[in-house]
Amino acid sequence: METTAPAILEIALLLLAAAGAGWLSRRLGLPAVIGYLAVGLVVSPFTPGFIANRGELQLLADIGVILLLFEVGIEIDLRRLRREQRALIWIAPAQTIVTTILGVAVGLFAGLGVLAAALVGLSVALSSSVVIVNITRSRRRTTDRATETALLGWSVLQDVTGVVLAAILVAAIGVGGTPPVVAILSLAVFVALTLAVAWLLPLALKALHEEHDLFLIVSVASGLATAGAGALVFHMPMALAAFVGGLVIGESHHAQEARRRLLPFRDLFAVLFFVAIGTLIDPGELTRAWPWLIVIVGLLVFGKVGVAYLLARLSHLAARPMQLAIGLGQIGEFSFVLAALGLESGQLARPIYTAILAAVTVSIAVSTVIVRLPRAVPARSSRVVASR
Repeated sequence: METTAPAILEIALLLLAAAGAGWLSRRLGLPAVIGYLAVGLVVSPFTPGFIANRGELQLLADIGVILLLFEVGIEIDLRRLRREQRALIWIAPAQTIVTTILGVAVGLFAGLGVLAAALVGLSVALSSSVVIVNITRSRRRTTDRATETALLGWSVLQDVTGVVLAAILVAAIGVGGTPPVVAILSLAVFVALTLAVAWLLPLALKALHEEHDLFLIVSVASGLATAGAGALVFHMPMALAAFVGGLVIGESHHAQEARRRLLPFRDLFAVLFFVAIGTLIDPGELTRAWPWLIVIVGLLVFGKVGVAYLLARLSHLAARPMQLAIGLGQIGEFSFVLAALGLESGQLARPIYTAILAAVTVSIAVSTVIVRLPRAVPARSSRVVASR
């Protein structure tokens, strides 16, 4: 008689190990995400000792990234951003596009094809929503309120711009053997479907508002169903479909309530998502991937942090430009999705994929430490910048 007890025990032990590693990382001044990635590396097939069941872990990790990006999509309120940080409406998309273009140029110079170079550039252009939220909530943070608002708003607009560019790339690549024209039509039909969901879901949530268990079930199921339908019927990456679904329904008051109730589950499954990323890092592959890691880190520093700093200064954004740019100086969950798409479609070679995974770890560790240092905070307060 088969039993799921070993799988349940394994997941429980991984969560406990992740909690312990996250606690230790924070005591060392690092984000908890680094601890989660380290746990994944320890239980990966590329390191000696215990090997986690990748299939079971990947399923939970997929649920994590779906709920994460579904919730991020719901969170976006473009009208509030326009009211509070008007300059962000154009400088955040500008940074995303400029960084992607620079990535394409560097990739072409390094011998990549246009689509592969675009995947690398867009991966670098996007920041980790989870890490940025942690930066703004950390007890050790040195950010002021204006900089925190700018960080969150910039990250959100990066994702909005990124999903448009990613949709174009998905159509151009033709995931699952789908011709580009068919992929574009499928995307249009999917958007129409999510608009229908955006009309129906708030009505259902309103009717179930006092039924807390049913409200939560419908909220979670909506995110998973949107992602699953996008992947199975329209050949979209599940995470991308989930983000679009959350973005479309985000204007509803009841959708915002669904987001609030999703947060604990998102955080739990997101831990397993980062553990799963850790299991994919092959230390042996780094001997071939290190040149690409240097290229990606260099592009991150000069093509993203540098561009963000210049745009924040030129626009007189009400924030500390250097601290803002450093806070954006990492890559995360959406970039991993793009890298996985590139590997699956054959656009990215394994060493480049490994370099992107390694850059996730390096960039998160470095940016979250440096953003707290005094030298990341200019002597002039953000009030002076805002008054210009």
